[in-house]
Amino acid sequence: MSAERPSLPPVRLHTDAELARDALAAPLLARAVRLARWAGPQTRVGAGGELVDAQLPAAAEHLGLAEDEDGAAYASEAWRLAVDAGLVDVEDPEHDGEDGAAGEDAEGTVTAGENLALITTGSPQDVLGIWLDGLDAVHADATAPAFDDFADLIGDDGSVDFDALDWDPEAEAEFLDGVLGNLYALTLSDAGPGEGPVPLPALAASVVVPDDMDEPTDDVLEQVSEAMMRLDDQFRLLEPIGIVEYRPVDETLLTEEGEEAVPPADDEDVTRYGMVKLTPLGLYGIRERMLAAGVDAPAVGDLADKGADVLLDGIAYYPEGAARAEVELWLGRRGARDGAQAAAAELLGAARGADRGAPLRRLHCQQALALAGPEAEPAVRAVLDDPELGGLARVWLVERGASDVPAPAESMIFWLAVDTIAAQLDAEGDMGELQELVEGLSGQHSGFFDEAWRVDHPATAEVLEAMGRLHRDRKTAKAARKSAFKARSRTGS
Repeated sequence: MSAERPSLPPVRLHTDAELARDALAAPLLARAVRLARWAGPQTRVGAGGELVDAQLPAAAEHLGLAEDEDGAAYASEAWRLAVDAGLVDVEDPEHDGEDGAAGEDAEGTVTAGENLALITTGSPQDVLGIWLDGLDAVHADATAPAFDDFADLIGDDGSVDFDALDWDPEAEAEFLDGVLGNLYALTLSDAGPGEGPVPLPALAASVVVPDDMDEPTDDVLEQVSEAMMRLDDQFRLLEPIGIVEYRPVDETLLTEEGEEAVPPADDEDVTRYGMVKLTPLGLYGIRERMLAAGVDAPAVGDLADKGADVLLDGIAYYPEGAARAEVELWLGRRGARDGAQAAAAELLGAARGADRGAPLRRLHCQQALALAGPEAEPAVRAVLDDPELGGLARVWLVERGASDVPAPAESMIFWLAVDTIAAQLDAEGDMGELQELVEGLSGQHSGFFDEAWRVDHPATAEVLEAMGRLHRDRKTAKAARKSAFKARSRTGS
């Protein structure tokens, strides 16, 4: 089986219990829960389920926001989330017109929703499911059109003129999802900010500036500026649901004409143009949305209950820290069930093979066995005579100070050298380290290239060609290329 590269690095998520606590602490959901518990038969709602204007002051007061000039707006927002997340159920007004329609001033009734009890009695997964419903609702609000006067959109026949909105809901959702996906990838990337925030201009540029554009044009910079302001509004809406920590754009930077902030010059304080980072809850929420959309978004722990073959293929292109964490989880679960010796034997069995992914599997098997502990020794000694595994078994034993390790045959030494370089080439790691490995292996044996072309390994010719490219000594590099030619001639390829 050949490993496939995941489209995103694996994420290390907090436990469900920790994430559920974060979800309940999110300001918007916390307010929605408080309003759902406050609501009762006396609560007055409109035909669309919204709190009527006369009810908003009491709702704001219950939330402790009576003195806040935006208290009523916050209460209205929290109520909408309570409805969308199933914390309250709203019955439509009774039909009282001749045509069966509800009257203009008709009001609905409110009862506790099924999900309200789950907030306190449900499992962490139940709470996260409610929170995800809330995230979907807030995401929809963040991509909804903004307008100054809704009355201007109503036609003579009473219908809404959607063309006048100049709004493409799919395009708006795709834009925001693209931004959140880039923020997710940046957070997990070794070259990204890690747990630190990302400047809003850089995030906007990531979805606007073409990858092959070295220097943005004035037109592209204007598009970046427009995207920044869209994102500024959207992140202000998303922050209360708990997925991001956001420092908004400094309002003093806004121009009077277009109300847009110009992307900063190199010598300006970039933090004034907005800074955003995903929270642990945000990493979970965005990953769930990507999984629902069919995106390959692995998480550490996904492979803990899989077979050793799936584990070794799955971690093939994981970053070192994530691969180690995944193996530790796998060993902990498999060792507790079958014992460390059985787990080691399963890893060694999965490392065999002549397919293209086999060298990298053997490399990760060796790294996994390093975490297995001394209990794995009987399984390792059992493969000392195996032509594919005998070399790594000897390395494992020697590293643990074993004094009775049999010397390998010269053919095994050369085979292990080719296999090791093939694995490193497939992993596409640090080229400087690979260059040192190539020069070290070839330097250990004065006639390395006189013998290496005879090695019966599927990657022999490819490895020798790579050694010819990487070796800094011209004479040795030429010998490597000549050896590669002999290897191809021997196999007829």
